[in-house]
Amino acid sequence: MSTRRSTRVREAALGYALILPALMLVTVFILYPFFRNFSLFLYHAPPYPGLPSKWAGLSQMWQTVSSTSFLQGLEATLIYTVLVVPIGVFLGLVFAVAAHQKLKGMAIYRTVFATTAVSSVAVAAVVFGTFMNPVFGLLPWLGIDPNPSVLQNPTWAMFAMAVIGLWQFVGLSFILFSAGLQSLPEEVLEAAKIDGAGAVRSFFQITVPLLSPTIFYVFTVGTIAAMFTFGQMDLLVGPGGASFVRVNTLAYQIYQYAVTTPNPGVAACISIALFVLTATITFLNFRFLERRVNYAT
Repeated sequence: MSTRRSTRVREAALGYALILPALMLVTVFILYPFFRNFSLFLYHAPPYPGLPSKWAGLSQMWQTVSSTSFLQGLEATLIYTVLVVPIGVFLGLVFAVAAHQKLKGMAIYRTVFATTAVSSVAVAAVVFGTFMNPVFGLLPWLGIDPNPSVLQNPTWAMFAMAVIGLWQFVGLSFILFSAGLQSLPEEVLEAAKIDGAGAVRSFFQITVPLLSPTIFYVFTVGTIAAMFTFGQMDLLVGPGGASFVRVNTLAYQIYQYAVTTPNPGVAACISIALFVLTATITFLNFRFLERRVNYAT
């Protein structure tokens, strides 16, 4: 009995030892900053470093979320999410279905689309920034002379940011949908072909319902990721022009108040607001979209 108990203790100790590094990283970089926000948003930042913070209470939260810059950031965040997520889910699914066909060269086709998911936002921003350069970019080469340039135009800047995000998100959704297609029962697809179902009918009436759990997962994860995007905005536009061209998302405002112009109290207020917004949208996804998911195989 004692031997069996000591074995269980050793196994448990080994298990905790293995998860300890990951648990430390989560605690230091996720849990502590998250709970720290709830104390920071209650204080005004001091005018000079080293001075004590001034108690603000809930007034700072209200002033922040009712400000023009916050509302503009909320609008930019929602527009970016709407532009990227639905189109990215659809294109990833279409490309994955096309790559699932048993044709020559499909391995190269899969590799091309999968590489976009592992490319960093810095690489994507540099590539697309070069394309959109008003002097030696793709548009002047095509004979188009945008004035002002795409990245300085309030009408087109957000679309340019969305194209970069879409380019990366399509690669991720392509990989996830490709994995989901591998698990589909081949006998069901073969039976549909025997019954005379065409490619379009099979796609919408068989493939899409069977892939609905994967579609729901990709849509939810993509929405959460889009809500926290700011890399291409910082690299291609910068804090000086982000507000003018309406790409100053909430995540980018958090970065500015935390790093560029430090104001921990305001940064914490926006962080909490973005968390509540993301949690609400995720809850609505589970409340209204998951009921359409078919988990039967």
